[in-house]
Amino acid sequence: MSTKDEINGFLTSRRARISPEQAGIPVFAGKRRVPGLRREEVAQLAGVSTDYYSKLERGNTQGASREVLEAIARALQLDDTETRHLMDLVQITASPSRQRSRPRRRTAVAPGTQLVLDALTVPAFVQNARLDFVAANTLGAALYDVQDPREGGELFNAARFQFLDPRAEEFFRDFDRARRNAVALLHQAVGRDPYDEELVRLIGQLSTRSPEFRALWASHDVIRYQRGTKRYHHSKVGDVEFGYESFELTTDPGLTLLVYTVEPHSPTAERLALLGSWVTAPHTDDVTTTLTNQVAARDH
Repeated sequence: MSTKDEINGFLTSRRARISPEQAGIPVFAGKRRVPGLRREEVAQLAGVSTDYYSKLERGNTQGASREVLEAIARALQLDDTETRHLMDLVQITASPSRQRSRPRRRTAVAPGTQLVLDALTVPAFVQNARLDFVAANTLGAALYDVQDPREGGELFNAARFQFLDPRAEEFFRDFDRARRNAVALLHQAVGRDPYDEELVRLIGQLSTRSPEFRALWASHDVIRYQRGTKRYHHSKVGDVEFGYESFELTTDPGLTLLVYTVEPHSPTAERLALLGSWVTAPHTDDVTTTLTNQVAARDH
């Protein structure tokens, strides 16, 4: 995975999405050969030469100052996350010493972090940049119907689940958006650490096995976790809807804590209580049948 290719794909895709009208550039008669802005138009808006911008778009970032990058970000109308992504990519190419021999990314949390997870009465997870579930509390693991990450073996990966597991389309009520967000988060991760070997393997696996992933990867969109809404269909309790808040763990760089919030006395709160009773009870057919009947009764 070449950082220069990432820079080229990112800047080209951002340039293509802006029309001259959006950029405030006069449009003259005649057919335009490229969608969006031309390179010379971006250069003019950023106050740099066309040759300089063309080299930058090809991934030649030698000597690119923060001021120039910020001017290009304004010309391309990048948001804060996209601007940070561009800065990360340029910093990687400008600092070859950062490219290798770094410590392996964390795949476990400190005992104190796990205690915090277990104390929460709502689903909660810790993810790394590859979207592995590094840790979860009981409700979090039950929501996704996965084994507790602490039990060993391959970590559950949200992106692999979304693109390679046939159950995902029924589970995610906003399936297309969930997939777009997962790819955008992986793109952001590549900008921060393009030499993470496990991340490269994951992207290679998804690109090889999923045409949908390849198409979304080519968009070069990036996002970062903040807050929002999650809507799922659980196989045992039905439709649930959560808010969520995200927190970067300062004691574990590269890990993000996701905490789902639930409206009190809502259908989701009731169904989450049922799910909690199911995971603490013996897993028998009678328990599952009773749970299904309770959910059906509450829906009518």
